[in-house]
Amino acid sequence: MDSNTAWLIVGFVGQALFSARFLVQWLASERQKKSVIPVMFWYFSILGGSTLLIYSIHKEDPVFILGQGAGLLIYARNLYFVIAHSRKNDLLAKQD
Repeated sequence: MDSNTAWLIVGFVGQALFSARFLVQWLASERQKKSVIPVMFWYFSILGGSTLLIYSIHKEDPVFILGQGAGLLIYARNLYFVIAHSRKNDLLAKQD
């Protein structure tokens, strides 16, 4: 396999991971019959966004680099909120 093919695979894997987050969100919402964003949405966002950022750096695409880089900050911050909220709830439950 040549280098270009390997990088195309990296790009497609990143896009698949990034797209999987919408499938996860849709299925979770269908199960609960309301719009929800499960934690896995943020993990897929970070995994897919990271892979796509690596791919875009390799391709030297500044638009794609900026978009994925900024998105990663937002995804990580949202995941931090989810984890912090969960820990806070765990502490409160232990106090009861």
